[in-house]
Amino acid sequence: MANGVYTITENFEKALSDYTGAPYVVTVDNQSNALFLALYYEKNIKKSIETGTISIPSRTYPSVPCEIIHAGLKVLFDKVEGTTIKGSYQLRGSNVWDSALRFTADMYQPDTHMCISFTGPYKHFKLSKGGAILTDSHEAYLWFKRARYSGRRECSYHDDNFDMLGWNFYMMPELAARGLLLMNQFYNIDGSKKQNQDLELPYPDLSKFEIYKK
Repeated sequence: MANGVYTITENFEKALSDYTGAPYVVTVDNQSNALFLALYYEKNIKKSIETGTISIPSRTYPSVPCEIIHAGLKVLFDKVEGTTIKGSYQLRGSNVWDSALRFTADMYQPDTHMCISFTGPYKHFKLSKGGAILTDSHEAYLWFKRARYSGRRECSYHDDNFDMLGWNFYMMPELAARGLLLMNQFYNIDGSKKQNQDLELPYPDLSKFEIYKK
C-alpha cells in the first residue's frame, strides 16, 4: 500500500484496473516509456525474447521503433496496406502490445503487457500526457513500479535501501489526480462501463528510413 503523495497515483491505477480489467496497472509519464519498460523487462529481466528482433507495422508512431532499439532489440517492419492503423497491435516477438489507439472497458488481454496512452488530442482519455502498462504478472508489476521511479521504493529517498537501477518515468501525482476526476466519463449513469470504438490514425511509412535499420 502506498503512503502520502503516492496514494493518489495508486488510486488512479486502481481505477484504471477496474475499468480495463487488468489485474495490475502501472502509470508512467508517457506511453513510449511504457513500451520501453515492457520490452526491457521481457528482454533483460524475464529473458523471454528469444530472437532479439521485434516486428511492428510499417506505419506507426515514430517512437515505437525508437523504444525497441533503445531496449537493445532490432526492428522488422510488416508492410501495412493503406496509410492508417487501428486499435491495438502486438510487437511480435514479445508479449508487449501497443494499445495507444484503444481505451475501452475490459480491454485487457491475459498474458500481455498492454501499453496505453493518455497523450494527444485524438485519444479517448485526454489527460494531456501520460501512459500506463496493463499486466497480469505480479512480478512484472513490482519491477515496473520501481523501474519507473529510478529504482526507488515508494518512500523518502532518505529511508530507501538503493539496490536497483531505474529511470525517471513516473507520472506526476497532479496528473494522476486529474485522471481520477476524468474517469467518470467512461461510466454510464447506472454505473456500467462505457465501450469505446478503436481509434484509427494515419502514420508515415517508417520502413523507408535507414535510422531504424541499424
